[in-house]
Amino acid sequence: MDHPAHPDNNALFAGETAPAQMAPADDLCWAVVKMHAVERIVVNEPLIAAYQAASSPHSIRALKSDLEAFDLWCRRHNRVALPATPETVADYLDARAEKGSKPASLGRYKASIAKIHLLLDLKDPTLASLVKLRLQAIRRRLGTAQKQARPLRFKGPVSNVERDEPRGLNVRALLESCAEDLPGLRDRALLSAGYDTGLRASELVAIEVEHIIEAIDPDARLLSIPRSKGDQEGEGATSYLSPRTVRAIAAWLEAAGIEAGAVFRRVNVRRYKAKAAVRGRSIDSISGRESWDLRKTLPKKAVPARVEYDVGEGALHPASVGPIYRAMIQRAFDAGALSDLTMDDLAKLLKGISAHSTRVGLNQDLFTSGEDLAGIMDALRWKSPRMPLAYNRNLAAESGAAGRLLRVLE
Repeated sequence: MDHPAHPDNNALFAGETAPAQMAPADDLCWAVVKMHAVERIVVNEPLIAAYQAASSPHSIRALKSDLEAFDLWCRRHNRVALPATPETVADYLDARAEKGSKPASLGRYKASIAKIHLLLDLKDPTLASLVKLRLQAIRRRLGTAQKQARPLRFKGPVSNVERDEPRGLNVRALLESCAEDLPGLRDRALLSAGYDTGLRASELVAIEVEHIIEAIDPDARLLSIPRSKGDQEGEGATSYLSPRTVRAIAAWLEAAGIEAGAVFRRVNVRRYKAKAAVRGRSIDSISGRESWDLRKTLPKKAVPARVEYDVGEGALHPASVGPIYRAMIQRAFDAGALSDLTMDDLAKLLKGISAHSTRVGLNQDLFTSGEDLAGIMDALRWKSPRMPLAYNRNLAAESGAAGRLLRVLE
């Protein structure tokens, strides 16, 4: 570590806190050093450095955030964060649940507390029966169902993705509604690639020109995915890009002048208002009290309104993907491309749209097209069947045995 050494060989004593300005934002070791401890805790910097090197930046940020929140709660309630007792952990989880945290989030907080105790060679308080039972009670009270992102399906909520006409909120209408300017070309390519691949936001914005490789079909391409959330060791995967997406990406890259590096980038837009023509004044009309200015004697031409674009050098931030999708939906609705939706429908739909919506939508379209679970898991690179089954739960109820029977009964 490059930060100044903490006293006594990086040992953390009760009541000691490190100055906030000395702690690098990405340094997990300093986050640990600042935590409230009741006794001397020796921080094994090589072990924590090894953990950071083996983990994704997102995982490190999440762990630091969880630890800081836990430590702040402990200080406010006169509790000790390191080593924490089972009672402290159980009370903390109860408090977070009372503030609205969902069971899935509580499970993450519990895992973060367990992880830091493991890294510091401390007894894990989360293994105690008290913690397990209190968390089980919370789950029983609140339920464990997670809120699912609203799906963005290619033809919308249809039964047959091949034969049915698009309806409701659908990817096809959004793609056709995109403008032909730089932001529109970028957004069309982004949504089309997001649907084809089912990539998460961080994976989608990480696509580079070099990752797009030839396929057997001359009109299609393959996308090399060096790393994903479920592939932290970089084994890599490959996804299919349809001719539709290939055309959209090619149009965007050509218009933006991108030849290498990040495909999806920020587009800064500068809009200039029109200026009317100004008739010049003759020299004789200028009084002696006015300063001599030749510009007052010359006519000025009209200036038309114009728009200038500036394409960034780096990739889009993952957090910008969801807002881009929502803006595309709003523009498509305003243009009349989603004519079977009302304003109330739109408001409800927009609340559930996120960067994950294309992943959910592709998952559901694969299900309705007759693909089996193994094929869906392979296409979207799932390691476990739990999430694809959860995304298809409603569709499974509709197309299952009871659904098929009840549709034919009067």
